[in-house]
Amino acid sequence: MPWPDAIEVFAPRLDQAAIPWVITGGMAVLYYGEPRTTLDIDLVLSLPAGAVHRIAAAFPEPRFYSPPPEVLHLEASRPGRGHFNLLDLETGHRADCYLAARDETLLWALRNARIEQRDGIAARFAPPEYVIAKKLEFHAEGGSERHLSDIRGILALTPDIDFSKLRELAVACRVEFALQSLLSDLRPSDI
Repeated sequence: MPWPDAIEVFAPRLDQAAIPWVITGGMAVLYYGEPRTTLDIDLVLSLPAGAVHRIAAAFPEPRFYSPPPEVLHLEASRPGRGHFNLLDLETGHRADCYLAARDETLLWALRNARIEQRDGIAARFAPPEYVIAKKLEFHAEGGSERHLSDIRGILALTPDIDFSKLRELAVACRVEFALQSLLSDLRPSDI
């Protein structure tokens, strides 16, 4: 099965620009869990402020929209929660880019990516433990049941989850009680 088009659009360009990245969000759920629809690709990037020029070079106009350099510098200089979007104006694909900065959970996800090759394209997926911890964090912030459904799918279909690391990440994301509650509600056959 070929990669979703958004991976084919963004992954090779990020690799060529030597920007470390991993896929998270809905496409990571597709990889680890149950099928679902998603219209964009969520990426975690390591982008020091001195390297923002690589974004414009990797995603040039007129095909792509990327934020102006001053916006990229601002987002890259944030200690946490830096974010910007990239748009492929030919295909309509969008990448929501979250910057690792000094966030240890994001940096761990980058260092521990699971790499899968298909059709000559390497896709780097954030580890399932990271995806679950972040889904719990987003559930705590917004209350969407979709996040819990995604987590249940990952737990049911990904056999090699490191529960010790998952608990460690849950503590770092301040969702350890949510994880404990979720795991206690599952049958042993679910995990």
